Amino acid sequence: MKLVTRHLAHAGLCAALAMVSYGASAQDQGGDGAHSHPFKLTVGYYQYQDDEGKDINLRWQHGDSHVWLGHYEEHAFGGQDRVGADTSYEVTDGLSLQPSVQAATGGFVGGSLNAQVGHAWYGLLGFGRTNLKPYFNLNFDPNDAITLGGGHQFDNGQNWSLFVIHDDRLHTGQTDWHLTARIPVDADRLSLDLMRKSGDSDVGYIKAWALSVTWDFPNWFVRLARDPKQNFSANDTWRVSGGVRF
Repeated sequence: MKLVTRHLAHAGLCAALAMVSYGASAQDQGGDGAHSHPFKLTVGYYQYQDDEGKDINLRWQHGDSHVWLGHYEEHAFGGQDRVGADTSYEVTDGLSLQPSVQAATGGFVGGSLNAQVGHAWYGLLGFGRTNLKPYFNLNFDPNDAITLGGGHQFDNGQNWSLFVIHDDRLHTGQTDWHLTARIPVDADRLSLDLMRKSGDSDVGYIKAWALSVTWDFPNWFVRLARDPKQNFSANDTWRVSGGVRF
């Protein structure tokens, strides 16, 4: 089993690197795209009623492409390593595609394809699928789902969006509505994510509100989130995370 999961993780890494290499090459044709701080290291602590979780994630960025490696650990779930990548391709003026892929120990493989249409005003459409293997979901939204929404990029740098993520595979009716805002504050940035969730789960029908607040400094950031019924489970969670860019 360890050999199989190792091969799956290796295959996921190869696919991730291939996808990002292709994306980076396309971006390099249009310019350098290099970042002064290409790496971001994030450490997270999750407080549950009767347990706690810890997570570490290292992400590398080049242009609009990212590759990440991470590990999550908790007593009830155990530990899981993961690797993934995403990138963005400009198909034509006003249309971009964002594919992503991720693999994790335990045999999990998943991916998604999102599209953004427009400029200052834009629409969002997405589709995600996994092989339904065990996975600790750090997106905190259904993975086998469709996404629909839109937003506006203001001249002052603010970006507001409203979108919905809905399970279209497992017949749970799980639906997450997100209202997000990214607000520049001098050299820093405030990010807000207000979520309304509803749907069936193993612990019954769930309705709850969640909120995540992030403050980005030039070289580091902190995030605090309150997420009742995290991932449509019985866990009412406080999440605290922070990281550095280098």
